[in-house]
Amino acid sequence: MKKLLIQQRAFSWRDRFHIMQEDGTELYYAEGEIFTFGKKLHVYDRNNDERVYVEQKIFSFLPRYYAFVDGKPVAEVVREFTFFRPRYRIDGLDWEVHGNFLEHEYEIWRGEKIIAVVKKAWLTWGDFYELEIANDDDELSALAVLLCIDSAVSQSNANVSVSLN
Repeated sequence: MKKLLIQQRAFSWRDRFHIMQEDGTELYYAEGEIFTFGKKLHVYDRNNDERVYVEQKIFSFLPRYYAFVDGKPVAEVVREFTFFRPRYRIDGLDWEVHGNFLEHEYEIWRGEKIIAVVKKAWLTWGDFYELEIANDDDELSALAVLLCIDSAVSQSNANVSVSLN
């Protein structure tokens, strides 16, 4: 499995962050747009070519994000209505996602085959998340889905903290 490392604070939409291999080699960097309606995130490769684009659908009852790879739509990630634990549906890909989203520990499956595993990395020199991908062909789509889910989780956490204050 190929492993990518993503910094924990990377999921701030205003910051620029790096996506690296285990040895620290940068593969991609991401930049979020500010002053827009809904969240928008662009992921670029080392040649500054946009490889992944994630956009939030505004005016949606539950969080909904669109994922594009190389300019083509690949998935729509939707948070489903549940009372206790968040659950997400991935439309456009025949993938399912299961796990603990609030702790960033979940798996992406296609039928009986594992596509990717997301987990918090504990034995690194900083706070990182690991994205382990079984097949290189799924790398960008898995990265896009991870960014969509993290955005939805961040949005839900922000809504909870605002309502508690």
